This record gives sequence, C-alpha cells and structure tokens, in this order.
Amino acid sequence: MLSAYGFPFLLAALVSYILTPYIKTLAFKIGAIDKPDNRKVHKKIMPRLGGLAIYIAFMIAAVASLELTKDIVGILLGGSVIAIVGVLDDKYQLPAKVKLLGQIFAACVLVAFDIRIEWLNNPFGGYFYLNEWFISIPLTIFWVISFTNVVNLIDGLDGLAAGVSAIASMTVILVAVQMGYYHIAVMTAALAGGIIGFIRYNFNPATIFMGDTGSMFIGYMLAAISVYGAVKTAATVALIVPAIALGLPIMDTAFAIMRRYSNGRPIFQPDKGHLHHRLLAMGMNQKQAVLLMYAITAVLGIAAVLWAEFDGFYAALIIAVIITAVAVGAKKIGILNDR
Repeated sequence: MLSAYGFPFLLAALVSYILTPYIKTLAFKIGAIDKPDNRKVHKKIMPRLGGLAIYIAFMIAAVASLELTKDIVGILLGGSVIAIVGVLDDKYQLPAKVKLLGQIFAACVLVAFDIRIEWLNNPFGGYFYLNEWFISIPLTIFWVISFTNVVNLIDGLDGLAAGVSAIASMTVILVAVQMGYYHIAVMTAALAGGIIGFIRYNFNPATIFMGDTGSMFIGYMLAAISVYGAVKTAATVALIVPAIALGLPIMDTAFAIMRRYSNGRPIFQPDKGHLHHRLLAMGMNQKQAVLLMYAITAVLGIAAVLWAEFDGFYAALIIAVIITAVAVGAKKIGILNDR
C-alpha cells in the first residue's frame, strides 16, 4: 500500500525537479519577475512562476494515480483555475480585488462539483447539518479563500512557504493513511512531491520564487483536499488537521489583520510586520528564521496527528498549549506593533 502513495510523491518530485529550471527561463522570458524594494528581503531581481512547476507536477502525478471521478475532476479543474490566476498575477501584478474574484471563482468550481462542507461533527454525538445556501456554500468559499491566502502571505523568505506547506502536506498524508483515506493521501502525496522537487531551487539562496502561482495553488489544494475529505468521510478531522498543521501561517495572518486594523492601515496592504520579518529584525539570518519556523510547523504537525489519533481532551490540550505558546511568543517579539 505504501507504493500507492510513494508513486505519486516520487513522480511529482521528479517532474518538479526537472521542470523548474525551464520554468525559471520562461519567467524571465515573459517578465514574471520580482523586483526588490524596501519591504522585501531579496536584493536582486528574481524570477517568479516557480509554482507552475509544482502545478504541472501535481497534475501529472494525480492523473497518473487516481481514477478521474467527478470529485477529482472538480478539484483538478479548480486547481487549474487558481493556477491561471496565479500565473496572471506573477506576470501582471493583478489588483487585489481582481485576484480575490479569481479565488472566489476557483472556490465556486468546487461547489459546482458538490464539494462543500455539508456537516460538522457534534461533540455530543451525531452531526450538525448545514443549510446549503446560507451556511454550507459560504463557509466552503470562505474556507478555500482563507487557506489560499494564508500560504500566500507567509511566502516572504527563501523556502519558507514551500517548506511549511510540505510539512503540512506530510501531516495530512500521515493522518489520511492512518485513517484509510486513500484518495486524500494520494492527492496530498502528489502535492507534497511537487513541493519537495521545487524546494531544491527555492531554499536559501533561492534561484526562483514560487510566486502567487505556487502559494495560491498550494493553499487552494490543501483547502480543497480537506473539504473533499470532510465530504467523503463525514469527519471534521479532515478539516481540522490541515488547519492545525498550517497553524503558523494562519496565526501570522490573524496577527497581520489585527496589526493593520489597529494601526489604521488597509488589511490587504503589505507590511514588514510578519513573523519572519520580526525574526530577521532580532538578528537571525534567513536560514535560521526559516528553520525555526519549520520546527514550529513540525511540532504543530505532530499535534495534529495526536489530535486525529486521540480526538479527546488531552489532544486538544496539547494543541491549545502549543498554539498559545506560539501566539504569546509572537506577541512578545512585537508582531502586533506597526514597527
């Protein structure tokens, strides 16, 4: 059974590894580049669009490994839509509202294929069934857009978003295999493989960035896979596990929203107050900051696996302690401050 998950992982990793240098050439050719400014860490012009290699690698591995049912086709189609939005943004720097509309459309693709959050576990037994138009569809769209953007917002240092996403993906794979969710494990293995193959070129010193093509695609796919898991298994654990594993970028995004709001800035206006910026300001170099955030994500991943295994008070307590520690630590280094 391990080969069933290993094949899509290795195939995607190989395709991504081989394809990324060609994507780098393409990025320079079409002008999908990232120029340095006073907010960004890099000091020279860098090619974006690296996420295109992750997308292509994932698609090849997924199609080669899965039966193309209606659900799978819906996820692949939605992923293609968000990848197109990302490519356009990497090339043309789309306005935030246009990019958001693209994300909403991609989320609606899932809904059109009946992939949506229809029920949640009742801790006292049974399920809460969600009204289709008033709760289920809006909640699904919000869930997908939120995941899409949290990965995008943490993409600020070489290898950071890729590594955190890879660790989160491996967490989902472990839980999916543990619970026998075959299709979820295979899709996530294809995603993780694509990321791992790319990270060779993206870790410090990076030679290419994943761009919004990569960060939005990865976030979207993790969201889509989690919703698909909730549909197929009728278990809220499918939603909660990736949310815990991505706890670091989720908390970083929440802090960014609070910081910008409290300082009278537009919520979507970029700043240098993210966790990785604070770590650099404390004297860490890029590698040290990234490895620390990898370690925190790994701990959250372990907590997510424990939560799925025990699904009880002690697992919830572990997660609460870890998240509280991260939140308190982030606050102490000034992540809520404007400067």
